Amino acid sequence: MNKQHIVIIGGGFAGVNLSRSLANSPYYHITLVDRNNYNFFPPLIYQVASSYLQISNVTLPFRTLFKKQHNLDFLMGELERVDPANKTVYLSSGKLQYDKLVIAAGTDTNFFGNENLKKYALCMKNLDDALYMKKCLLNNFELAASATNEDEIRERLTILIAGGGPSGVELSGIMAEYNNTLFAHDFRSLAQRGFRLDIHLVDGSTSLLKAMSEKAQTTALKALEKAGVQVHFKKRVQDYNGQEVFLDTGEVIRARQLVWTTGVTVKTIEGFNEEIYGGGNRLLVDAYNRLIGYEDIYAIGDICLQKSDENYPDGHPQLAQVAIQQGKNLAKNLVNITKGKTLHPFSYYDKGTMAIVGKSIAVADLPKPKWSFSGFFAWLLWLFIHLMFLVSYRNRIRTFFEWMASYFSKDKPFRYIIDESKKINQ
Repeated sequence: MNKQHIVIIGGGFAGVNLSRSLANSPYYHITLVDRNNYNFFPPLIYQVASSYLQISNVTLPFRTLFKKQHNLDFLMGELERVDPANKTVYLSSGKLQYDKLVIAAGTDTNFFGNENLKKYALCMKNLDDALYMKKCLLNNFELAASATNEDEIRERLTILIAGGGPSGVELSGIMAEYNNTLFAHDFRSLAQRGFRLDIHLVDGSTSLLKAMSEKAQTTALKALEKAGVQVHFKKRVQDYNGQEVFLDTGEVIRARQLVWTTGVTVKTIEGFNEEIYGGGNRLLVDAYNRLIGYEDIYAIGDICLQKSDENYPDGHPQLAQVAIQQGKNLAKNLVNITKGKTLHPFSYYDKGTMAIVGKSIAVADLPKPKWSFSGFFAWLLWLFIHLMFLVSYRNRIRTFFEWMASYFSKDKPFRYIIDESKKINQ
């Protein structure tokens, strides 16, 4: 039997789950394409940025991940354009012919056209971002320790986080924890003079964690405020010059560190009609994740906009669970196509939402039964679920022990600054 060739662009939750679900399939050979040579776990990269975890805890090389999957090849590269008429994808590293193409490339940070934010703000979209943020945060703390001007010290110790979603809340909580445990030991001279980290969380709405229950929102707000985080509602970051954050209310907060956790967008793909793009440049797909108007081209995960699910007429939330379930459902449908069986339209099953707020406290909403809870049990549940979604047993074991070591020692063990500015010779 001649196997059909599936090219999958993107090795995130959607692409990996599709690939693994078709493991050693007699019907398909897969080429997985990604700009990196590793898979990483986005929900935990803020812990890399804040020195809690090493990158090896949340990453695994694709060639290791798929070493036993004999019907899969990996190719490092970026998608440049698609030629649907000739069933060809053009990559930064060459070109590939396909029988079926799956776009699972995810999203990019959206700075809403503000070049200053793009230039000066820190973000957490990928591991490069996380490592750069870690370097900037630690470097500013060290520069504050050697500074003599009090205004400069305050600026370097001020962290403003834009966006009150899970990423913003979790980063605020973990930085507040550092402020209340290690800062006085790491920077005694500053602490003895009354200096500490000044953490601001800014959001344009009236609550944190907008997708969660009112109980979870209230719990998160109280926990952050108790930890010393200054939460600003009904305010948006308008501009930033590297030293001053300008809010739309006219306020100016002097800070050398602005972390941007709000807004994502999708890059347009050369070769597709303009009509294929919906809100946020997401690719419009039918109930089977097939690109509308195209044969043998599919899109899954954050990059697609599917309005056929009656429970989500405006499209699904851009969450890991949606990507995972779409990848698995598409794998079943691709097998059904070869067998001439009925295809199954995608329907998202909401398994709940959770966020960690600080040490020993998290918030969680479960849809069935509709249940919202918080505190230590929610924190343990958050730890367990995130461990289980790491791609390998090695990652799970190492992360568990490092979490436990940090919990009992009250330490953030990976507080080192490494210069990664040198480029690889091409």
